[in-house]
Amino acid sequence: MAYKPVAEEKSRLALDRRARIVELAAQNGSVRVQELSEMFRVSEVTIRNDLDLLTKQGLLVRDRGGAVANTRSSLFVAFAQRANQYQDEKRRIGQAAARLVKPGETVIMDAGTTVIQMAKSLNHDLMLTVITNALNVASEVGTLPNAHVILLGGSLIRETVSTVGPQAERDLHNVIAQKTFLGAHSIDREWGPTDTSIEVAHVKRVMAQVAREVILLADSSKWDRIAFARTVPWSGVHVMITDSNLPEEAQKTVKGLGIDLIVV
Repeated sequence: MAYKPVAEEKSRLALDRRARIVELAAQNGSVRVQELSEMFRVSEVTIRNDLDLLTKQGLLVRDRGGAVANTRSSLFVAFAQRANQYQDEKRRIGQAAARLVKPGETVIMDAGTTVIQMAKSLNHDLMLTVITNALNVASEVGTLPNAHVILLGGSLIRETVSTVGPQAERDLHNVIAQKTFLGAHSIDREWGPTDTSIEVAHVKRVMAQVAREVILLADSSKWDRIAFARTVPWSGVHVMITDSNLPEEAQKTVKGLGIDLIVV
């Protein structure tokens, strides 16, 4: 039992590494074993095993000395890899978020692996308008018979399967929403939600500005991590939904900021 947390951490690191490998292949067209070994500070044997597994999953195509992107699936592969992490927690958070949507509301739904769980949990008969920059969220909500979906324009970010840029921000400035549901790459106790992309952070900020209520969806693994781009300050968050693994100290911190905390 004492070794279980270590094993879980190794498994999480392996999933993160493989997701990043797929992203790099999609961005650059190919990846090399030696370069990946140096980048992730693991053996070349470990990288070869990663590439073999990703090839079996149809995410890459092996070649001599590395692998190339599978162009037929590269758009969604990195997202799919991240979605496999903390599945139960994300599902519970998504279900709790979906229950906050009321009939007739206009809501903004961000991109992310937790937000897509929310999309899957929305009441099938609910009448609502969903504004989103996420292609997969738009596709999922579009199956609901009484949902009106508005997909924001802009440039495509493959890693999140979403649009960003001036056009997406202009589209958002033309609407008023009752609620915005934001995903999070990482959360710092001082700076709040952060992201690795300035473009993504800009869109999230505008999403928050045009809604009356901002609801942050984040599993506990995002806590005490920080990226270089700030998205929404703590003062702009009204509700945070997370899982029961969030430490008690962190829960007190969030509540102390005047944010309603929903733990599932």
